[in-house]
Amino acid sequence: MGPEWESCGLNRAQSYGSKLMNLVYPYVQITFHEYIGERFNRSEVYGAITTYLSACPASTAAKKLKADDIKHNKSLTLSMDYNEEITEEFQGAKLWWTSCKDASKSQSFSYFPASDEKRYYRLTFHRRYKDLIAGSYLNHVVQQGKNLAVRNRQLRLYTNGSSDNWYGKRSGWNHVVFEHPATFRTLAMDPKKKEEIINDLDKFRQGKDYYSKIGKAWKRGYLLYGPPGTGKSTMIAAMANYLEYDIYDLELTAVKDNTDLKKLLIDTSNKSIIVIEDIDCSLDLTGQREKKKEKKQEDEDEEKKDPVRKRAEGEEGKRVTFEAFKVLANNYLDIDSHPLFPKIECMLKETDITPADVAENLMPKSVTEDAETCLESLIEALKTAKEEARKKAEEEEEAKLKAEEEEAKLKAEEEEAKLKAEKEEKEEKKSEKSEKQDVKCNGNVSDEVKEENVVTA
Repeated sequence: MGPEWESCGLNRAQSYGSKLMNLVYPYVQITFHEYIGERFNRSEVYGAITTYLSACPASTAAKKLKADDIKHNKSLTLSMDYNEEITEEFQGAKLWWTSCKDASKSQSFSYFPASDEKRYYRLTFHRRYKDLIAGSYLNHVVQQGKNLAVRNRQLRLYTNGSSDNWYGKRSGWNHVVFEHPATFRTLAMDPKKKEEIINDLDKFRQGKDYYSKIGKAWKRGYLLYGPPGTGKSTMIAAMANYLEYDIYDLELTAVKDNTDLKKLLIDTSNKSIIVIEDIDCSLDLTGQREKKKEKKQEDEDEEKKDPVRKRAEGEEGKRVTFEAFKVLANNYLDIDSHPLFPKIECMLKETDITPADVAENLMPKSVTEDAETCLESLIEALKTAKEEARKKAEEEEEAKLKAEEEEAKLKAEEEEAKLKAEKEEKEEKKSEKSEKQDVKCNGNVSDEVKEENVVTA
């Protein structure tokens, strides 16, 4: 019997052995890994199970325990350590939780070296309870774990070090407990503006389904600018405390390339604030600005060559049609018509505005804003855009006239310089001709004198 027959027989034996084991062994096992999706994203289910088991009374029966502190609690919470097992009962079903950690024996280098260490939970139960455990019990565990995590959650401040020091770490972030006392109540700023920001944050926090409906990522951006001491960091701390979000303080100068930056962003958790301080100083934008200036100059030169084509291309890419506006209004406001639609249609025909600007004005900024408020906001934005376009056209016309005047003046100066040069050239030639005549005259007189001298002699 050859090697192929031996291999085939071995596979069959293993298959039969596995089937026999399934018949004899009445238990089912479910594994919950810490990381999912090619190990880029941390599983929320794994985190919920960890929180649930840490509060489970059965976990204190484990022989090896871990100690952790929780929010506003000076005492420690105990939970089972790795490679430990606890027993729990749920509606008459007995089940076993095992906390596992496997270290890879591979010596190869990995971009995520620490990810070779795999952590997971294994749940074991009798197969007669499969429907109960897979349905009611696991939903109970995940929901209870999430509720406990919200109550016990400590806000964290994350910072990133140099990417050269990431080797051996699961993540490029380091964290400490965030305990800044700033709140909107203690924030010294204009009350109206403060209320606008709070309403905007409330609308954002409750808008997960809304963002999904309109097809946009569930995120919100703020640009805080001003000299040191004007309250930018305090504002961020107040926002974090209000939303109960972690803060990720991203230091761009410590990031080596785009790959490292993407890894840092992937490692951020949901419900967090990413802060990029002094962004204008963190990046060398000089070269980019020079390139933009060169590109702008090239565009201006191209427009001078063919202004009609260039202007048509710009209007085609920027102007929002009324049909496109109706789609956005339906997405953002759930309306197909409104008394303000005809006015907006007329304004769109004579105003250049981007789809992003339209969408920004149609998005409610607070729970009190309705469709009419958002449409009026868009009308004001269209008026502003039209006025800015008018001023820009006047400035461009004025600049064009000024350029034409300077060009005409330059041509006149060049013409005057040319005439002056021609005049000087003529005078110079005339002077040279006059000098030649004088020399000739002097030469004739000398010859006559010379002849007379000769005759006399």
